[in-house]
Amino acid sequence: MLSPSKSASKDDVTDPSNGYESVAEHYIPYRVNRSFIGIEAVRRWATRLPFGASVLDLGCGPGAPLSQALIDQGCLVYGVDASPTMAAAFHARFPASPIECGSVLTSRFFDRTFDGVFSWGLVFLLEPGEQEILITKMAGALAPGGHLLFTAPWQVVEWDDALTRQRSYSLGKARYHQLITEAGLEVIGDEIDEGDNYYYFAQAPC
Repeated sequence: MLSPSKSASKDDVTDPSNGYESVAEHYIPYRVNRSFIGIEAVRRWATRLPFGASVLDLGCGPGAPLSQALIDQGCLVYGVDASPTMAAAFHARFPASPIECGSVLTSRFFDRTFDGVFSWGLVFLLEPGEQEILITKMAGALAPGGHLLFTAPWQVVEWDDALTRQRSYSLGKARYHQLITEAGLEVIGDEIDEGDNYYYFAQAPC
């Protein structure tokens, strides 16, 4: 994926946004106006949901283009982002959509259930143990028959994020499938988009 020129300090390890608050002012116009990767995959996923479905969008960023794609499909989106600048941009774009500024690991929205839980470009930013916790939380937030979508590379790999320079971790396809199953969900498919983002699809039992 192309990225804006400014990068966050790798020493910014206490930032719950994993460096994205430091680059938010550069990232937002790039993502909103120049990058449309993922829209078609998200639209197809949304067709599995009932009209008017409630969707928890973890790491929602400024809300465009992917939260917008869900809203255009008739979904009520609840956003969570740890970057205050991103959360403010989401609220400005979608004032009727609930937004929480904070860590996805401690979100108050996990106190309720949703027809869909969605996380694009976030899971691999977390430490491996945090990823395992989050996948369990996402599964627990699904209503019966609800759908989960998240992205992470299919390979087992570590790298420095091109935008923030912070460490990212992919547990790999086999481990993600295992975690999904252990959380009580059924893996129903995988997909790769035009930007080489790898998607995991799962469903809660009815």
